Amino acid sequence: MPDGTGTPPPRHDDRSVSELVFDVAEKSSSLVREEIELAKTEITEKVGKILRGSVVGLAAGTFAFLALILVMEGVAWLLAEEVFDGNAWPGFFVEAALFLLIAAAAGFFAYRSVQAGAPPLPEQAIEEAKLTKATLESGVKAGKE
Repeated sequence: MPDGTGTPPPRHDDRSVSELVFDVAEKSSSLVREEIELAKTEITEKVGKILRGSVVGLAAGTFAFLALILVMEGVAWLLAEEVFDGNAWPGFFVEAALFLLIAAAAGFFAYRSVQAGAPPLPEQAIEEAKLTKATLESGVKAGKE
């Protein structure tokens, strides 16, 4: 079947060793470029997801923190009136201890979450490169036999 130039491609038997080596080298370099492009795309996608999630989480945390300030102020004054006979300072210390416990738990959760998502590796590209290497090595071994 003719290619775009109007000349039929050489039959597999008609090509010299140098033409075969050139063809393999050309296709190998093309394969490497495609795997590099896959790795770039995969890393870009993962980093984008991490950034979007971080920005939305930061905004949500900011508004939740502002609301929590108002709620906890009210709870401190409620404790002062109902539990501590009008003394406000014990209610604020109780809330400070509660905040420290929550902060420790949140810090631990944040640490574990960051560890689970980092580093963003191009896993598909690495796996594809390993498969390509194994295929090429088995082809070379088969050719020597």
